[in-house]
Amino acid sequence: MASLQQSLSVLNQAMNLRTQRHQVLASNIANADTPGFKARDFNFETAMQNAMAGRGATSGVDLARTSSGHMQGGGGSGSAMLSFRTQTQAAADGNTVDMDIERSQIAENALQYQIVTQFISDKFKGIRSALASSNS
Repeated sequence: MASLQQSLSVLNQAMNLRTQRHQVLASNIANADTPGFKARDFNFETAMQNAMAGRGATSGVDLARTSSGHMQGGGGSGSAMLSFRTQTQAAADGNTVDMDIERSQIAENALQYQIVTQFISDKFKGIRSALASSNS
């Protein structure tokens, strides 16, 4: 049973990171016409390794507290370390979103997400099949 739990934990982490990456890529696309916007992304493999090792992303930036009554917070956003995408060609207004790259990345990420959901579905089909055969 531990193997099943470990397997589902890995797939859950992958699904969460794929969802987070989709949000980052969608944000890039949404800001394609925003002057000065810098496209962001994260390395999925590194984020997955960190998530499985129990390490969250650390951005190194803490939010300033101007009153002792304020809550402590960090500038990180989830378990992946966001970074600016390598610039191919900036627009005259300083925007670095390349729609061709964003479209291909979001399509690839959606495909990877679909693969993870299929793995999860297959796991549960196998469990149902095993339970059905043991009841016979």
